[in-house]
Amino acid sequence: MIPRYSRPEMTKIWEPANKFNIWFQIEAHACDALAQLGVIPKESAAAVWANGDKPYTDERIARIDEIELETKHDMIAFLTELAEHVGEESRFVHQGMTSSDVLDTCLAVQMMQAADILLDNLDELLAALKVRAEETKHMACIGRSHGIHAEPTTMGLKFARFYAEFARGKERLQAARKDIATCAISGAVGTFANIDPLVEEYVAEKLGLTPEPVSTQVIPRDRHAYYFATLGVIASSMENIATEIRHLQRTEVREAQEYFAPGQKGSSAMPHKRNPILTENLTGMARIVRMAVTPALENVALWHERDISHSSVERMIGPDTTITLNFALKRLIGTVSKLVLYPDNMMDQLNNFGGIHDAQRVLLFLTQNDVSREAAYKIVQRNAMLVWKSFGIDPDNPNSTPELNDIEKGATEHDNRLFYFLSHDEELKAALDVKDLQRLLDEDSISYHTKRVDVIFKRVFG
Repeated sequence: MIPRYSRPEMTKIWEPANKFNIWFQIEAHACDALAQLGVIPKESAAAVWANGDKPYTDERIARIDEIELETKHDMIAFLTELAEHVGEESRFVHQGMTSSDVLDTCLAVQMMQAADILLDNLDELLAALKVRAEETKHMACIGRSHGIHAEPTTMGLKFARFYAEFARGKERLQAARKDIATCAISGAVGTFANIDPLVEEYVAEKLGLTPEPVSTQVIPRDRHAYYFATLGVIASSMENIATEIRHLQRTEVREAQEYFAPGQKGSSAMPHKRNPILTENLTGMARIVRMAVTPALENVALWHERDISHSSVERMIGPDTTITLNFALKRLIGTVSKLVLYPDNMMDQLNNFGGIHDAQRVLLFLTQNDVSREAAYKIVQRNAMLVWKSFGIDPDNPNSTPELNDIEKGATEHDNRLFYFLSHDEELKAALDVKDLQRLLDEDSISYHTKRVDVIFKRVFG
């Protein structure tokens, strides 16, 4: 992954120095187990640690690369370089093992290390979302479905929804981390023909892994698929909140806005621009993480006991997805924490269309007053359409400016145009006393729609 979207803590996991160090740990622990079983001398196992346990410097890594140019085999190059340090006792290294025993076990450790960082990121994000949810618990705004005004909600509920979603993502990643944390030290086709299963158990314990029940020559790739699919879901949740912010920042909405730092520029051509560049960037990075999911799923089907069609895929998607998601989550944490909100604009948006957000409330009131649901729906819908018309939007003739009659013109003087039209509807007046409807709508509309917020918060935050 390019440096622009990388953070040092995650990139270190995938650097050669960490990889070769894990390879060494696997081989050295295996030697200890073999020594305990009496397969190799204890002195030889001790010599591996004493002479080989040295930092993988640039010089050592360059030497391994040099050997690989000749051998065309990364594991043999590693073992050859290790032998140059260990000496004669190196003949006992890799006893009864195959390359995948080391490669797959190492990949499991690296994926665990990456998951631990990502889980820390999720904890930070959850904390930020909880703070914003509590701050905006009762900050009313219009809810939208299909992008169209629906009924009132609160910004706090938006943040609470994202909190619950990322909490599920954290649980999934914890499960995926557990699922991937397996060790394979079982030999050429996984039969333990040349190595005792106790070696695998010993190495697994030392590395915080569990033995793979049946490893053939590789750890089954359904585990890896689950891991990368989980990262893909988390990335989609990230895009979910990014998309919400991008829509709320639109000029004609402007209910929220990414923090715009002093000296920041929005456009090379238009000095007035303040663009949602962070959340647009997050949307793009979510695509990069998700693009690994299908190859990871396709890696599950390997030929017989193994082939290496999965190898090139994992060498790329392992680093790229975890590095990208780590960077993106940290960016999202900052975006959420610094997100600028405009509650006055939220109220303006909510009240801009003459009370039509109470349409369902009126519909239910009519059904509770002996009006059939079908009749009630027609009454409310036709009057809601008149509200639109009074704002210059004719649903039946969208390309023309509607002509208003005297009643329709009168609506323009009223804040609650829905009630105004309903109070002039003959069918409604025949069904109930308009004063009863007026008393209903005189109640605080916002409080009516948000009265269960505390119940939802208790479900989310306990």
